[in-house]
Amino acid sequence: MSASSRLAYRLLTPSDRDFLFALDQDPEVMRYINGGKPNTLDDIDNFFIPRLRQFTNEQQGWGLWGCFLKPQNKFIGWVLVRPMNFFTEQRTGNNLEIGWRFMQSHWGQGFASEAALQVSNSLMQNQVYDTLTAITLRDNVGSIKIMEKLGLTYKESKLHHDPLGGTEVVLYERHL
Repeated sequence: MSASSRLAYRLLTPSDRDFLFALDQDPEVMRYINGGKPNTLDDIDNFFIPRLRQFTNEQQGWGLWGCFLKPQNKFIGWVLVRPMNFFTEQRTGNNLEIGWRFMQSHWGQGFASEAALQVSNSLMQNQVYDTLTAITLRDNVGSIKIMEKLGLTYKESKLHHDPLGGTEVVLYERHL
């Protein structure tokens, strides 16, 4: 994937565990993920890294796209791409889920929007999906604004099932 104006991108791997850990230490970053509880290194090693290994597929563009601030190449967050409902029986390869998580020190500067647009445009050019979907908690206004900038529109409120449990979310999507 090519760089955008301020960011360079690469797929994260298990060797990037320290980036994942550092990002997940801020309770505000984790607020809409799990209520604000920082993840431990044990969580990263025994839950998140195995999940990352399962859904990363470079040929399809799936994985966590690390976002690095140029020119320092400083890690500031990631954009997730994987088939919607990846960890369930309802998994579909033509409906991709997109999500993001960024260091709080880089919120409000357009980095998440820039990165999500770059990643989604790259996926669109490679024609690897029919539908792009994002979910978040209803109160996560910042993420909803990014969804709208991506051209996603509200579809429904629903109970989202994940190995972490069930959560009431809003679902936004865009069809090609």
